Amino acid sequence: MNTFEQDTDTLKAWDKAHVWHHMTTGQSADAGLTMFVRGEGLRLWDIDGQEYLDATAGGVWVTNVGYGRREIADAVHQQLLDLNYFAGSMASKPASAFAEKLLSKMPGMSRVYYSSSGSEANEKAFKMVRQIAHKHHGGRKHKILYRERDYHGTTLAALSATGQMERREHFGPFLPGFVEFPHCCEYRSQFGEVDDYGARAAQAMEAVILREGPETVGAVIIEPITAGGGIIPPPAGYLQAVREICDRHDVLLIMDEVVCGMGRTGTWFGYQHDDITPDIVTMAKGVASGYAAISCTVTTEHVYSLLKEAEGDTLGYFRDISTFGGCLASQAAALANVSIIEREGLVENSARQGERLMAGFRDLAERYPLIGDVRGKGLFQGIELVTDRTSRQPVDESIPMAIVSRCKAHGLLIGRTNRCVPGFNNVLNFSPALTATDQEIDTIVERLDRALHDVTPTL
Repeated sequence: MNTFEQDTDTLKAWDKAHVWHHMTTGQSADAGLTMFVRGEGLRLWDIDGQEYLDATAGGVWVTNVGYGRREIADAVHQQLLDLNYFAGSMASKPASAFAEKLLSKMPGMSRVYYSSSGSEANEKAFKMVRQIAHKHHGGRKHKILYRERDYHGTTLAALSATGQMERREHFGPFLPGFVEFPHCCEYRSQFGEVDDYGARAAQAMEAVILREGPETVGAVIIEPITAGGGIIPPPAGYLQAVREICDRHDVLLIMDEVVCGMGRTGTWFGYQHDDITPDIVTMAKGVASGYAAISCTVTTEHVYSLLKEAEGDTLGYFRDISTFGGCLASQAAALANVSIIEREGLVENSARQGERLMAGFRDLAERYPLIGDVRGKGLFQGIELVTDRTSRQPVDESIPMAIVSRCKAHGLLIGRTNRCVPGFNNVLNFSPALTATDQEIDTIVERLDRALHDVTPTL
């Protein structure tokens, strides 16, 4: 018998007995978790036949083009038959074709290095910075600065560069040479009410560079919009100032586009809202919309040239490998994914529907005093919940937990900040697939309204 044809109770029992679930408490796992079995567009069905509207893109901002895309499945199937794998040390048709297509969306970028997860893509970027330090700066320019509230992955190096204390708890000691600088959440300004918050936040980063010594700092890594740390878009002028500061001190700028990339924010990449060119860009989740595991570390030609060997230098090139960066079906899936985004105008749809979603959330904010701030870009938005709008005191995280639960009861899946920043796990997260229609956006708002009404009275 095909194991998927086992009865529902047996499959649920196997799951409870054997599967160790990601980011899930033992208590929740013991109680039994929802088992999804089918998806189409933004809709999911569980094993009991319950239908849900997914406003989380697979729970962690992945399924940009939605569920059930035969075009991508067919591309994967054909590539698996033609040639499923060869290590990335050799050339392949899908790797070259996707690199050309991807770089056409990224003016100023030149080289694509393949791997299989966002954490791994950031690891590659860190290794590039460290090798450049040894090759060109006597090993001194090795420090990597990261921003408070940003998240860059689950490996030890990526956690060493993560500004979320609850994600880091119990996993230290961390790697040396990673240094935190202050957040850029204007809603929680460190400087009070000011007109130049973006410039001040960037200067706070520069102060850390100067404190550490520019001759020791090799790179800065930031998310264009902080994701799991609270959906925090950059304030006006911030990214341009960060770019200028990095140039002034000969510091590489790494943009972690693992969440924001591939149209999520209404541009192909989040940094493109601010018309800057990074030195390194990392990406993963939406690259193939979850139809295959793939990530990319993309660099300028300058960075690539710094890691080319001199004549007779047997160790001078980038000596790195990602085993599953050689899975050719992943690159075929990514190419089909981009074709869908282009053909269906999904970047533009993300921007357009993002405005509709924001308008709906602002309408809810007029009626629910616990909504302190609504923020984001495109189909990547957050609602920060507070006890009152004057003090901006965060609600206890039991409140967003209850709202998420009530949304699910009404057939809507949303996210929330979860084990990130102590005291600030108070943000509801929304990231529907880029295919979202007017009706689906309105349904998200309507079902959230019902959940808010369940948890707190309407004024």
